[in-house]
Amino acid sequence: MPLLQVRELRTAQFGPIDFTLDSGGLLLVAGPSGSGKSRLLRALADLDPHEGEARLHDMAMNDMPAHRWRAQIGLLPAEPAWWEETALAHFPQPPSAERLERLALTPALLETPINRLSSGERQRLALLRLLARAPRVLLLDEPTANLDPDSAARVEALIAEYLSSTQAGALWVSHDPLQRQRLGARVLRLPEGRILPEETA
Repeated sequence: MPLLQVRELRTAQFGPIDFTLDSGGLLLVAGPSGSGKSRLLRALADLDPHEGEARLHDMAMNDMPAHRWRAQIGLLPAEPAWWEETALAHFPQPPSAERLERLALTPALLETPINRLSSGERQRLALLRLLARAPRVLLLDEPTANLDPDSAARVEALIAEYLSSTQAGALWVSHDPLQRQRLGARVLRLPEGRILPEETA
């Protein structure tokens, strides 16, 4: 059985869209600005109005409270929100030194006021905050958009390892054709909702 099944999903911007996502799988989302990429992720997180059905294994989005669904379908927005003074206050347990090092972050950054962190540091810490919740599906809205090439490569490697080790799945919005080639996954093109074969370099 697929990890995630989506049928007849539509919003005011796109649809209907049908796709499946297997355990450990990655589906890239591409399309011009305004085609609905971020809205697709928000609909799948049950944050925006939508029609259609999404099922995680045998559990339907429409049959469970939104907070239970979002505990397993984790959204990383393009501009993650922070509501406490420091990143550390957003974690149930501090991220491991190994995970911080994997993303070229230092423990001191956890206790640095959020407004003193760079956009790239906030973006990488937001990814660690998401992974700390151990979601079954990651909804990633341009998670490397503000990063230099080395940091982007670190994020790509950590996400790939997470999918492999937990058998989670991910939808990844990317405007970068070279990144899509590196990741080598199927591509969902919006707004028409076409699924294209794996991209190769």
